[in-house]
Parts: sequence; structure tokens; C-alpha cells
Amino acid sequence: MKIFTKIIFFAIFISIGMMQQAYTSEKIKIGLLVPLSGENAYIGNSIIKSIQLAVNKIDNRVLEIFPKDTKNDPTITLQAAKDLNEQGVKIVIGPIFNKNLIYLDELQNMTFISLTNKTLGIPKNVISAGINSISQINAIIKFQKLKELKRTIFLLPKSYYEDEIKRSIKKTKIKIKQLYIYDTDPTKLTKKIEDITKYRSRQLDLKREIEKLTNSDDPNKEKKIAKLEKMDTIGKVNFDSVIIADFDENLKSITTSLLYVDVYPKEVFFITLNQWFDSSLLKEKNSQPLYFPSIDYKNYKKFSEDYFSQFNEYPNKLAIISYDIVGLIYYLILQNDFAIDKKLFTKKNKFKGKIGFFEIKENKISHILNFYRVKDNEFKKIF
Repeated sequence: MKIFTKIIFFAIFISIGMMQQAYTSEKIKIGLLVPLSGENAYIGNSIIKSIQLAVNKIDNRVLEIFPKDTKNDPTITLQAAKDLNEQGVKIVIGPIFNKNLIYLDELQNMTFISLTNKTLGIPKNVISAGINSISQINAIIKFQKLKELKRTIFLLPKSYYEDEIKRSIKKTKIKIKQLYIYDTDPTKLTKKIEDITKYRSRQLDLKREIEKLTNSDDPNKEKKIAKLEKMDTIGKVNFDSVIIADFDENLKSITTSLLYVDVYPKEVFFITLNQWFDSSLLKEKNSQPLYFPSIDYKNYKKFSEDYFSQFNEYPNKLAIISYDIVGLIYYLILQNDFAIDKKLFTKKNKFKGKIGFFEIKENKISHILNFYRVKDNEFKKIF
């Protein structure tokens, strides 16, 4: 039997729940560290509601959730975690944000399943459950092979996640022609894109071609010159695909800059990281097709609809991850005869949840992501 054998779809929450308290009379205590006050309170409240949905789906009163407000502050997070520890909680969902993890290594008898997607420099007792860059780049590698892309460049902004991406590039061994680090300042960005695409050189090539035709005896030179004069550059760029590690308006600035220097998505594959099905991308017609890795879109939509029908609002994007974590914890504890110890997340297992397939090994979670194309006002699944 292969190591990676255990596969579970969390739709079987109901059948698991039917086992009820036949296994234990003790409560399974799960802590929850999320912001419930301040500017990020809406995220914390959305996660609480998603966990409520998961617990209701399992339908087993043995589960008991202990929510605590982190106020998005690492010191308050540590104190809240200590309070949970005193209440006998050994496993915690959260915190959400990476900055709130820094003091949690003081509580080595507890395991924290954080919703952060960063894996660099986190404490040993914290498991990153977010959609990390390694999982995303692995999906991009699969797409490279599918489309036989041989000359990919990687555009990475100077940002708080720069080191994380660099590490993932090295670890996944993705084949790229060149990694470019850029400044998001509009003036510097435009200059960087011009340099990368040899824009000025291609402009000069166009000028020389027009001059050459002007001085030639070609009988059709007037038509050819008229056609060239409508162009800004001539010649192709030396890459067949570009990975843009950016989001929101910064992503749109990059694609717009590429269009400005005559690099078009019909000639060069525009690839980016997980965009969580940002609907604003559907309006960016000139930048399509655009490709990105992400979770299972159908399940994401279904989860959002179920959430809306229950709470009359749509969930934060992290809510679906917290939903799956509840089912994962319950399943692993069930398989471990309701014992909560360090072994829960060390054995290699493969699961299927709302987000799709993901694997656990040695206290690490990696996601096996799908791949999508933005085109014709829809997100179309590639694989």
C-alpha cells in the first residue's frame, strides 16, 4: 500500500458524524485564533461562520470550538493562545496573518494550523494551510509542460513576499529563462518592462526597416511602408511566456505595460499566481487570455452559495480553507482513536476537500491546484 493512500472527500462529513460519541465521551477541543475586532474583523467573522457550517455538516456534538480575538496583534495572539492552552486546547485553527505567528513557538505542546500562505520562517509548531507559492508554481510547471513552453521569464515585484517566491522558485526547480525583480513605482516599472522586452531596440529595427524600404526598388514599398508606419515596433521578444507574481491593480499595471511595448497575450502566454477568481479580471479583455493556478472553482462557487444562503452575505476567500481544516482535524483525530498528539500531521496523507486535493507530510500542507484561463467573460478550467 503506497504511503500517500488515504483519500477523503469532506462531503462524507455526514457519514463520519453518524459514528457520534461511540468513540469518545470527551469533547474535541479546537481553538480558533482570528481577528474579531478592528479592520480585519470581517475576515475573522467570516471564518467563524464557515467553521460553524463545517461543524453542522459533521453533526457531532463531540466538537467544541473555542474562538479567541487576536486583534491582529502578535502579543495579544500569544496571550489568547496561552488562554486556550489553559483550557486544555492542543490544536488551533489560526492565526490568519503571518506576523501573528512570531511568538507561538513558546507553546510547543500546541499545534497551530495557520491560514497564512507563507512557509518561510514560521515556528515548528505552526502548519501553513494557505495556498502557498510552491503549490502554485508546481501547477505552473505542469502548464509549462502541457503547452511546451521553453522560454519563460518570471516577473517578481519588490515586496514582502519576494523571498518566499525566490525560495519556491529554487525549491520547485521551475525552468525559467530569467527572473526579473521590479519596482512597482509606475515610472520605474515602465522603464523595466521596456528594458526586458528590448522595446527601444525593436523601435529602431522598425525605423531601419522603413528606411530600407524607402530606399529600395520594391514596387510594393508604399503599401509595406504604410503598414509598418502603423506599428510601434518590429520583431518578436525572446520569451514565449511570462509569469507575473502580482495581484490586483499591480497585476493590471504589468499587463498594460506589456501591451504598451507590443507584447500581446495571443503571442506570449500571460501567467500569474492564484487570483481567487477576481471578477475584475474578466473585464480586462486586452490582457486575455490570462492563466493562473487556483482551487476547485465549482466547489468554491458552491461553498459561496451555501454560505450566502445561510448568512445572507458572501464569505471571505479564506473561509473555504477554514471549512476544510475542521473536517481534516476531525478525520485525523478519528483515525488516531481521538488522541490529539504530534503524530496527527506527520504521516503522509492525501485528502480531497472543498478546495480540491491537498497533501500532508511532516507538518506541511501542499495543495494540488487546478489551472484556469480567463477569456470570453469566464474562468475556464484547463486541468
